Amino acid sequence: MTNLPQTAVAKPPQPAYPVGTCATLSILWEVTAPKPGNVTRGADFEDTTYVDFITGAAIVGPILGQTRSNGIGATVLSAVRATQQAVGTNTNLGTLLLLAPLAAIPPEESLADGVGTVLSQLDEHDTHLVYQAIGEAHAGGLGQVEEADVHGTPPFAGSLVDAMRLASERDLIARQYINGFREVLQCAAPWIEQEIGSGRGLAQAIVRAQLRLLAEYPDSLIARKCGIEVARLASDQAAEVLACPTEPVEEYQHRLADFDFWLRSDGHRRNPGTTSDLIAAGLFVLLREGRLSCPHVFYEQNHD
Repeated sequence: MTNLPQTAVAKPPQPAYPVGTCATLSILWEVTAPKPGNVTRGADFEDTTYVDFITGAAIVGPILGQTRSNGIGATVLSAVRATQQAVGTNTNLGTLLLLAPLAAIPPEESLADGVGTVLSQLDEHDTHLVYQAIGEAHAGGLGQVEEADVHGTPPFAGSLVDAMRLASERDLIARQYINGFREVLQCAAPWIEQEIGSGRGLAQAIVRAQLRLLAEYPDSLIARKCGIEVARLASDQAAEVLACPTEPVEEYQHRLADFDFWLRSDGHRRNPGTTSDLIAAGLFVLLREGRLSCPHVFYEQNHD
């Protein structure tokens, strides 16, 4: 009898770090990259600093590492409370809402394969805990509207996915719960990977991926604070920066700096915070799936 070769079953790449470490590194690397309009090294806001973000990253990593045991809603609430206790401000609510479901996926599954199952298991208890976390973070969260306003008690007995569905048209983080994290898995993560593959250091790869996301998807935080027309204007300007040749580098950097200045004006109300949350989640995907490790080059040689 002929022995036929067995077909090997593809296994997801193994992460170089535990899940909690992947979460901490993703937040640290996202905030350290000099992305236009966001808090970063040497560019604080009046009420939130770079040190607040890196402290929060260290605080929430171990909590996210226990998501599979504690549940998604409990993890988000615990991480928000720990961040508030440590720094007294919200630095990571949107990121936590994205990382917690990803951190709950078993390590033997790819994130793309496992996220649907994790989301389908969210229940009414998760909804109440997440609503409580949003309220305690003192953040806009999913917006202040007549239906399913996150500033109060959930108005219906339903899963967290049901609650997110009500906000998905106006909030890109909520939309991930409805579309299986499409913008995280199919845009943010591979775009960072592509930029690294083109020879960029990690910092500039993150910046370019942020610009691509912002050009494609108007930022939800800007839209909530300033209106959708301003959010679309920010997207148009991000697209213009992307269209600017990177050689000579001085011209590209000048255009990027102009965009950064515009985003930081008006009391930082044009801060593309939702886009930065998606970037952090994209970095987590790459770390969790073993597609990214500690970079030998973070800043490119021409970084000031």
